[in-house]
Amino acid sequence: MIRTDSRKVQKGDTFVALPGISSNGDQYIAKAIAAGAQCIVCREGRYDVETVNTGNPRKYLEELLVKEYGDIISSMTLIALTGTNGKTTTCYLIAQALNRMGRPCGYIGTIGFYLGEKVRDLPNTSVDICELYGLLLEAHEKGFDTVALEASSQGLDLGRLNTLKFDAAVFTNLTEDHLDYHKTMDRYAEAKQILFRNLKPVGKALVNSDDPYAQKFMLNPGRTYTYGIRSGDYKAECFSYDAGTELTYSAGAGVYKVRTALMGDYNVYNTLAVIGVLDILGLAHEDIVKALEGLMAPDGRCDVIPYNSAAVVIDYAHTPDAVENIIKTAEGFTRGRMLAVFGCTGDREREKRPVMTRLVLANCSYAIITDDDPHTEPEQQIIDDMLEGNTFDNYEVCPDRREAIHRGMDMLQPGDSLLILGKGHENFIVMNGYSIPHNDRKAVLEYINA
Repeated sequence: MIRTDSRKVQKGDTFVALPGISSNGDQYIAKAIAAGAQCIVCREGRYDVETVNTGNPRKYLEELLVKEYGDIISSMTLIALTGTNGKTTTCYLIAQALNRMGRPCGYIGTIGFYLGEKVRDLPNTSVDICELYGLLLEAHEKGFDTVALEASSQGLDLGRLNTLKFDAAVFTNLTEDHLDYHKTMDRYAEAKQILFRNLKPVGKALVNSDDPYAQKFMLNPGRTYTYGIRSGDYKAECFSYDAGTELTYSAGAGVYKVRTALMGDYNVYNTLAVIGVLDILGLAHEDIVKALEGLMAPDGRCDVIPYNSAAVVIDYAHTPDAVENIIKTAEGFTRGRMLAVFGCTGDREREKRPVMTRLVLANCSYAIITDDDPHTEPEQQIIDDMLEGNTFDNYEVCPDRREAIHRGMDMLQPGDSLLILGKGHENFIVMNGYSIPHNDRKAVLEYINA
């Protein structure tokens, strides 16, 4: 096998030493050889095993992957989704729907690697190209020749999806996020555009036509389809909520009605994107409707836990747009007060912190500000940023996230809802180089069971 991670090298493997941002692959060549690598690809140097010197190890890696595995990968049906919000849920729903329709489909993204059931967690939304090839080959070997995967803007910009060609590419939306990396919204959009230039000759694009940035993704004339609530080739004609969603949508000359367990306007968009992809793949709308009726959102995405006639909502919302969406959704079923537990991520764009805080405090009766993932940034600096210019007093600060969740649970009365935002499915709080075990759902259930 071809490896870029020395920890995964086995006897007979080829190790490609890639230059990195925080570390360099050359540092791990000795470990790779000790683990049994029979060939080293690097920029310079000679070693006791076969050595290939190249000025561009990444380009060499891409060419090697295509040479060794390109025939298998190109025979698979690959579906990729990009956008600020909605990638994980929509991608997961596409895979779930195809599996329900008897077409084995894998999932690769934020919540891990799935082949029907979860196989394992992944380190990034978009893993590096070598690991991605490995996941696709594993899916193929186990009979999953269709794979839906998330394409992050950073992953696209760093070449993690290079050499792959897609049967369907989806743009969900673009709102302010990752500007610590991309610097401007235009550069953020340009990174996501890369995906749409990598369609197969017969591949098709699906774009949220209601999004202000939609026109930037209409890159394939005659092969770009749209979806939306206000407009689109797949359009929501009407919808209503009642412990789920009743949706009537139009597609071509047909009008169809479906009921799902998903809630919120943003999940109407997610559902329309699923419908569009399944139609692009040639599946009948009658079968699509049946498959949609049994779909469930992934863990940590509007995950509602009933408690003493109140509702606890766990959601991954970590951008202003996502926070606004989950608040709007919870308003639909909250009869009493809306409470919130939330924080902001460290070492990420600081500008959105006070915006998210104002959204929560303006729309909730009370909030508890706590840690998210501080990373290497001081907790107090994050909190100070969140409260910059704040004029509300309906909050308290409790940095310990587990304690903050239990404090929020203490406050619940019948009819209330408690929004626990920012971490969703995640199982750790990342702080100063350490991964501290924590899961929001487990913290809630711990409280309830006690």
